[in-house]
Amino acid sequence: RFLAVALVLFDHWTAEKLPPALTLPLGSLGVTIFFVLSGFLISRILLAGKDKLPHPKTNYLGGYLKTFYIRRTLRIFPIYYLTLFILYLLNEPPVRRTIGWLSLYASNIYIARYATWMGTVDHLWSLAVEEQVYLFMPMLLFLIPRSWVMPTALLMLVGSVALRYGLLVHGDAWFIGYVSMPTCLDAFGLGLLMAWLWLYHRPRFDKLFQSPIGLIVSILALALMVWGSKTYAAQHPQMAHQSFNIYVHVWERLAASFIGFFLIGKAILGFKGPVKALLEHPASQYLGQISYGLYLYHNFIYNAYHTPQTHIVLRVWRKLTGWLPFLDASFAFQFVFFLLITVGLATLSWFLIEKPVNKLKDRFAY
Repeated sequence: RFLAVALVLFDHWTAEKLPPALTLPLGSLGVTIFFVLSGFLISRILLAGKDKLPHPKTNYLGGYLKTFYIRRTLRIFPIYYLTLFILYLLNEPPVRRTIGWLSLYASNIYIARYATWMGTVDHLWSLAVEEQVYLFMPMLLFLIPRSWVMPTALLMLVGSVALRYGLLVHGDAWFIGYVSMPTCLDAFGLGLLMAWLWLYHRPRFDKLFQSPIGLIVSILALALMVWGSKTYAAQHPQMAHQSFNIYVHVWERLAASFIGFFLIGKAILGFKGPVKALLEHPASQYLGQISYGLYLYHNFIYNAYHTPQTHIVLRVWRKLTGWLPFLDASFAFQFVFFLLITVGLATLSWFLIEKPVNKLKDRFAY
């Protein structure tokens, strides 16, 4: 979670600050890692919970679904709807304009339907995707036998890639395939596959993730996709970078999904050396713990694409640099400023709202 949210924040805050040659799809990589992780955790919980039910299991479907949705509601809804409520009161234009879509976790559908981004609430599309997956995944995993789990995961992977390719051939804007729930299912499918291996084929899980080769190959594959994307863009300067670019439309997310797959699997078994030190450092652990708040709030603190110069955070920054001019010498100082505000806000959110509410989940154990 720490690595995923760090990639997103870095991407959204440094956009257009770096030379084009150094521009990498770090934000989309971070979101995709979140999707794989969510697919793994939710699938593991659902499959293990189903296994605990006595026969006939169908008699316990209602309680099974009730427990899942109550626990998800307690974790996701409180600060999401509180944020929407506050932004609506503050008359934030995209929130006022699309409050119905946002309230229904349908911002990704809005983006795809109207082929437009939504400004400061752009990033909520990924939360919408997760909620839409939660609508069908519990019932799906309850109904299918264990022997169908692996084929289902592979079908999600192949079907998602095929859908993205179909949208490319149809001529749709790249971000329609980027934000639509069905076209994100390769990441969730790999998470499901990982949960299946972890629960039912532990020796195969250990063998697959013990070696770093899979992670290294996945990183190289993503690097190849980025190189191909930039090469294609250079050869077609009359087009926007993402337009009809098969590397962006189809393959980047697949490569990123495999990075998430092997990264998370390796992390479960345990890294060694510097990576172990990084992931197990108390700061990394804490930032991972508050990652939901970090992700939810960061776009309202600053976004390189949407934040106007009149935004209160930028006005405070200009005041600060007026007193301490050396802070204006490097964007790194401004980045730290945004980070401190976001971490502070997420910390208040965690201790005042999320942590107390999360304790209620203990009443609804699987």
